[in-house]
Amino acid sequence: MGPYFGMSSGWFTFWVTVACATDMTLFGYDQGVFDFLNTLNLNDNTSMIGTVTAIYGIGCFVGAIAAVMIGDFLGRKKTILLGTSIMTVGAIMQIAAFNVPVMIVGRIIAGIGNGLNTSTAPLVIEMILNIAGFSLSNWMTYGFSFVGGSVSWHFPLAFQLVFILILYATVPWLPESPPWLIAHGNIDQGRMIITDLEGLDVNDEQVTNDVKDIQFAVTFKEHGVSWGDLLRGRTGDQEGSSTIRRLILGMGTQIMQQLSGINVTSYYLPTVLISSVGLSNGLARLLAACNSVSYLFFSLIAIPNVERWGRRNLMMYAAAGQAFCYVFITALIRCSEMEGYGYQKQVASASVAFFFLYSVFFGIGWQGVPWLYPTEINSLSMRTKGAALGTAANWIFNFMTVFNASFVPIVYLFYPGTSDRTLEDIDRLFRENGDILIFKDKNAISAKRPLAYFERENIDANLDADAVSLGKVSSKEVHGVEGMMVDHEEGVDGRRWK
Repeated sequence: MGPYFGMSSGWFTFWVTVACATDMTLFGYDQGVFDFLNTLNLNDNTSMIGTVTAIYGIGCFVGAIAAVMIGDFLGRKKTILLGTSIMTVGAIMQIAAFNVPVMIVGRIIAGIGNGLNTSTAPLVIEMILNIAGFSLSNWMTYGFSFVGGSVSWHFPLAFQLVFILILYATVPWLPESPPWLIAHGNIDQGRMIITDLEGLDVNDEQVTNDVKDIQFAVTFKEHGVSWGDLLRGRTGDQEGSSTIRRLILGMGTQIMQQLSGINVTSYYLPTVLISSVGLSNGLARLLAACNSVSYLFFSLIAIPNVERWGRRNLMMYAAAGQAFCYVFITALIRCSEMEGYGYQKQVASASVAFFFLYSVFFGIGWQGVPWLYPTEINSLSMRTKGAALGTAANWIFNFMTVFNASFVPIVYLFYPGTSDRTLEDIDRLFRENGDILIFKDKNAISAKRPLAYFERENIDANLDADAVSLGKVSSKEVHGVEGMMVDHEEGVDGRRWK
């Protein structure tokens, strides 16, 4: 039997997907379990509830920063195993906790492990399966709310160990990431893993092209700006490509995602429905669980349409919708608290619809796009750093409040479109357009690739061909690393191998 239990192609890909999917489902599930609040007598202590909730995000931030520092040294496989081991310790501490300090330490430790994992798992999986895990935790806590005793919160907390066991059962025998292996000189091993995943011959042209793509990316990363230079504002040979501006734009999408109020809505919806709307505990939990399903459904709708609708449009329209929802939620709940108002119960109940509608807008526009944008707006050599900074920014702003209305002009004024663009299109835009007010450039904000970009590409191709024919440059110089074209096709999740 060969490596990976003799698996290749379909089954091999399936088990890699199972491991990554489990990792991200655990991420979402761990965010949604809050039944321990009753046992720790925190329901009337709002400041401590906020601390216990937010401290998990601080742990995730630390884990995300740690992944940047050690991820390249360990590789994806060992980083995920390290993160899973740390999460196991944190989960056990939370299960065994009967006082607030132990629970806080457990959530910090679990957050560090989760930060390591979420900074390592593939992007598209991360966008959706954390919502699936969050929805599962909502239904789990709703079901166990009918069970008395400590099992009502012990079991939902302990259930996360199921995901951890699946990770321990799959990740150790799965291969390392081909880009990491090739970047560390193990080209033959990386080629073999690609061969097994694709189910092709080791000398197949597609395998060879994939290996060259990875080598090209590795070479480009070597020309990136170091962390030390970034902190000093230096951009080295990236001068003129608006490196720092592009990093800020990518981080900005993650920051705005957290400032949209999704955590307030997700974490505290049952509490708000009980205290402000006046619903019973059981009905509030049921509605929160139903809302999580709606959230998941509309997040799935966005995936096949993100290219057609465009990143800018999705972010602007969704932010406007979210602001609209919060205006009505605020107004309706305020009316329900007015003494002598004759329709207090009715207007309070009406606010529930806008909580659901908010999740619809967020799921379509702000759940996935902020994870895509940092990898698309940054140059190839800065992509890894851009994604890492975006993830860290997401976690550090995880417990902030609501600023939806301000996002519409921010996106409109400063954010160029990345839909249907090549890496060269984005690089050229930032080299030739130094104006940070991007909305004045129709080509920059178009949802589709502008005709001018196609014309420029054809002109460059003809100039390159003429240069080769005249012997001014070699074909290798024109085509990039090892004879490969510089213009690469991009999918929704960025490059094929990351």
